[in-house]
Amino acid sequence: MKTTQRRLTILVVAGALLGPALAAEDIVGTAPPAPRVEHTPPHRDGFVWAPGYWDWNGHFFRWESGTWIPEHRRAHWVADRWEQEGNQWRHVRGHWEE
Repeated sequence: MKTTQRRLTILVVAGALLGPALAAEDIVGTAPPAPRVEHTPPHRDGFVWAPGYWDWNGHFFRWESGTWIPEHRRAHWVADRWEQEGNQWRHVRGHWEE
C-alpha cells in the first residue's frame, strides 16, 4: 500500500474512532491550486472513493491522490475541501456523515 493511501486510511479510521477530538485545521493565506482531474477507477464492493485533494504541509500545497477507503454503513464520505474565509483558506478534512 502506498504511503499516501496508508496515511489516509489511518486518518479515516482514527477520525471515525476519535471524531472531533482529532480534528486539526490548516488555515492558510494562499488559495489552493485548482483540483487535479482524476479518473475514478471502477467500483469496488465494500469501498468508497475518496477523491484527491491539495494538502498543506506548512510551506506549500502538495497533491494527495484519491484512494479507496472501507465504506461505513449508514454513512457517506464527505471529501476534503478548502473553504475561503475572508482572505484565508481553511482545509475541511474528509469525514463520514450519517
